[in-house]
Amino acid sequence: MQIGIVGLPNVGKSTLFNALTSVQVGAENYPFCTIDPNVGIVEVPDNRLEKLNEIYQPEKKTHATIEFVDIAGLVKGASKGEGLGNQFLSHIREVDAIAQVVRTFTDEDITHVEGDINPVRDIEIINTELIFADLETIERRITKVEKQAKSGEKEVLEELDELNRLLDKLQQGINIREIKKNRYTFKIIKDLKLLSAKPIIYVCNVNEEDLIYGRENEYVQQLKTYAHNQGAKVITVSAKIESEIAELDKDEKKIFLEDLGIKNTGLDKLIKAGYELLDLIVFLTAGEKEVRAWPVRKGSSAPEAAGKIHTDMERGFIRAEVVDYNRLIKDGSLSQARDQGNLRLEGKKYIVQDGDVCTFRFNV
Repeated sequence: MQIGIVGLPNVGKSTLFNALTSVQVGAENYPFCTIDPNVGIVEVPDNRLEKLNEIYQPEKKTHATIEFVDIAGLVKGASKGEGLGNQFLSHIREVDAIAQVVRTFTDEDITHVEGDINPVRDIEIINTELIFADLETIERRITKVEKQAKSGEKEVLEELDELNRLLDKLQQGINIREIKKNRYTFKIIKDLKLLSAKPIIYVCNVNEEDLIYGRENEYVQQLKTYAHNQGAKVITVSAKIESEIAELDKDEKKIFLEDLGIKNTGLDKLIKAGYELLDLIVFLTAGEKEVRAWPVRKGSSAPEAAGKIHTDMERGFIRAEVVDYNRLIKDGSLSQARDQGNLRLEGKKYIVQDGDVCTFRFNV
């Protein structure tokens, strides 16, 4: 999962990014990952994986990961190339979801680029830039498809109708993520990597006191009302506290959070919101060589889950040997689970559940 962190200047975006990615996973542990200076990979904490590691004592333990991309250069006019607009747009096209950091605190020592604190206005500045960029993308696509439509081919005509519907919505200032979709919409979103279709999490950057005491100031309340109408996720963090947490080791971090009365870090909240937003679950694999967590879309079949490990496993899928994580822990081992009749054999139609511990059998 790749989350792009966006925001106006002086909202705490870079501070939060630096805090979240302060302890990065080395790229060499995750093949095919090319890490740029503005990308940080972090492990997704999972106590289930830790417990399996204790049981199996494997050679390797591999958590699921999230890539955070610090998307730079966002100002008014980004869609027209203002600031580092082109860089901003190219980076955001590749992410799975957007985390927009919004300033919801007052501080006379930190100026706001727009002169005052207004989270809804800040959100709409960014959403407008995404919409402007999508308008240009859709208009270019319409010009191309109109020429193809002269053939009268049904599929092309239906795509053109959908492109014009999307164009109309964008011209009304409506994000693609908010509109009713059909199969043509999803194809267009995928092909054109439309920016305003990206799922979004609004990250309220609050001051330390509001976070510690669980207070919702007027700015947070405004933002939550706005997000509710969009069906968007909202979390609250303090970038300053996250920076302090990032400097502590594991034991110190636990004590620090307990002293402040904070249950979850900003990273924990963002990971949870990201998984919910993208409808992800996690299945596990366990053995002497490795225990590993694998995120997949909710509703994935056993062959599709196997394909996350290797495409050959999906192509040559025979069956899945599955045991629920909690049952496995109770039984103490895979062999005990098998002896107790708790290890199930599942076929191609089985829908993988969160916490399934799977072994896939295949033949290519």
